[in-house]
Amino acid sequence: MGPDIKPSPSAGATEDGWAARLRGFGPVGILATALIPFAGTAFIGALLVLVWARLSRSPLAEIGYVAPRSWTRAIAGGFVFGVVFKLVMKAVVMPLLGAAPVNQTYHYLAGNAAATAAMAAFVTLSGGFGEETVYRGFLLKRFYMLFGSRRAALLLALALTAIWFAAMHYPDQGVDGVKQAVITGLAFGTMFVMTGSLVMPMVTHATFDLVAIALIYWDLETRVAHFVFK
Repeated sequence: MGPDIKPSPSAGATEDGWAARLRGFGPVGILATALIPFAGTAFIGALLVLVWARLSRSPLAEIGYVAPRSWTRAIAGGFVFGVVFKLVMKAVVMPLLGAAPVNQTYHYLAGNAAATAAMAAFVTLSGGFGEETVYRGFLLKRFYMLFGSRRAALLLALALTAIWFAAMHYPDQGVDGVKQAVITGLAFGTMFVMTGSLVMPMVTHATFDLVAIALIYWDLETRVAHFVFK
């Protein structure tokens, strides 16, 4: 169900014009699209996406807020895929890409229960909910609308959102974080395109991040990173 905005008769034309400008790709629409990913945290960015949807009179379904065909499959499948995806990335993909076995940025979480609990809550809200809303539900759809409804446009939108998503990981995780985020961004974006809903990507993303935190907390990163390649 889309947002319910009922403008007053005197301001209706102005509000309709403002909504159209936010939905469009003129200066206002482009500025909104460009600024939301830089909102401080992805959680705040997601809240701004919801504000954008309301002000632009865009149905929430357009940003992926759609019930999945099966909640059980979406949640259970997302959980299982998130666990397996993270372990495969850590044990196979990232070593092949030359990544360091230990994520030094977050190594302070090792054995630190209080910090790990706080980080678990943060990645669930900022990663699972926030980043999926911003990069898949909002940016991917915006790029797709900008480039047209052809298959090539969809592939370009997937690529650009994955690159943008990856670039935002550079300041705190460096090149290794960018490498991982390109792959995960493409995977989460493809999942969103295939399901038409953000539920499974959100669950998968949150699970992926929680497994990463668990590996750090129990100091298992090096062991898993060397599980295949000694």
